Amino acid sequence: MRSQADVPKEDRHPGKRSAGAKKASRRRFLRALMVATPAAAAGGLLAGLGTRATLAKTQPAPSLSPEETRALRERFLDKGRMELGAGARVADRPAPGPGVETLAPGPSAGEDAPALLAAPSDEESALLRMQRDLQRAMTKPRNQRKWMMIIDLRKCIGCSACTIACKAENHLPPGVVYRPVIDQEVGEYPNVTRYFLPRPCMQCDDPPCTPVCPVNATWKRDDGIVVVDYDRCIGCRYCLSACPYSARYSDFGDYYTDDTPEKQAYEEAASPEYSKRWDRRNKSSPVGNARKCHFCIHRLDAGMLPACVTTCIGGATYFGDKNDSESLVNELISRGTSSGKAMRLKEELGTEPKVYYLL
Repeated sequence: MRSQADVPKEDRHPGKRSAGAKKASRRRFLRALMVATPAAAAGGLLAGLGTRATLAKTQPAPSLSPEETRALRERFLDKGRMELGAGARVADRPAPGPGVETLAPGPSAGEDAPALLAAPSDEESALLRMQRDLQRAMTKPRNQRKWMMIIDLRKCIGCSACTIACKAENHLPPGVVYRPVIDQEVGEYPNVTRYFLPRPCMQCDDPPCTPVCPVNATWKRDDGIVVVDYDRCIGCRYCLSACPYSARYSDFGDYYTDDTPEKQAYEEAASPEYSKRWDRRNKSSPVGNARKCHFCIHRLDAGMLPACVTTCIGGATYFGDKNDSESLVNELISRGTSSGKAMRLKEELGTEPKVYYLL
């Protein structure tokens, strides 16, 4: 146990840390937390099958029949299960990954918290305004919309309501989590604090996951959302390894009620993703596919905000059209950028994420 003399002076009085030091500390935490970790079973799986990726940007994808696609998907599934181990299950909550720094203690209980952004209007809640912004955006052609998400980390309380809402909305199986909330405890007693980081798909403007797909099953739409064609995906998981944010998952066909006397009907309910109905029975798609957050396209098509946005208890998640100068997200990001409180994860990679964080 360290004596008081061993503790650095700035750690003995955390309340005296400057605002700049605290912001730099949080930035270091976020960058360290998002160190890329290749998806489990992806590396050895591809080498073992001798599969070589065809770059979608430079070469046309091979034309596969539905039978060939299904056969390849089942082959990758079987190989993946073998590498994961018999009976193994993929964890629902991913680990933060290696390389997480030990940070200086956070602000003390008596220290004033940073002022939150003012409410968008005295007469209108943020949700109502975002809903109005969405309705206005949906009247425009798709190529004139650019969706973006803003997450205010000062408001996130780590309740994981967004994670559960996303699971329920998209009927996600074990091991597939579109919206994990990474929870990290930092500091040393008695100066201990926790950071929460919701991590959806970043919907990159230059996504590294799309050019590695050998069958062009994943691409970026005109409105900026990166999507997956379940009928075309063969489950090779190249995109899982290529994603620097670990935001893609493989559906191994598991159920929460496996190894119980009876499989529950709600687990076999069809998923509404991409405004279609995907029936998991008989191991059909999306079983065996790569899966990811898609900003709830089926809800957008129906004029509704993504499930994670409407369910956020702390009101920490904002969503809207970046091309709309009157939208709430544009107002928040302009304020955050001018004050230096807005950031994106791994900006140095040049992926141009469309998910921003307010510090």
